[in-house]
Amino acid sequence: MSTQASKDLETFKNAHPKRDYTIRITIPEFTCLCPKTGQPDFATLYLEYVPNKHCIELKSLKLYIWSFREQGAFHEAITNEILNDLVAACKPRFMRLKAEFNVRGGIYTTVIAEHKDKNWHIPTVVSLP
Repeated sequence: MSTQASKDLETFKNAHPKRDYTIRITIPEFTCLCPKTGQPDFATLYLEYVPNKHCIELKSLKLYIWSFREQGAFHEAITNEILNDLVAACKPRFMRLKAEFNVRGGIYTTVIAEHKDKNWHIPTVVSLP
């Protein structure tokens, strides 16, 4: 079992590709480096997506997230980079990544980035009594 950080994202076939459903993943131990000071930045990542033909494999996601530990990046840039890589890997119908960074210099930062496939239409929400 590999415990080395890796930028390789693996996927597996969605068992229900005709159904819209949401996968939610919380990643509470994301770290990267401040590009100005080199100090560590800590964040919780919240990933939500409606898969199409493929889903993200969780072990590869963990190793991918680890690969940012020594990377310097601004919060906005790294959130969009991660979203871009995840979208490229599994081509979801919809994906949203929310990154809640811990305090730095008395300021908390939250970045939300989204992707929506041009052919996907948001389903109607059903309200039950």
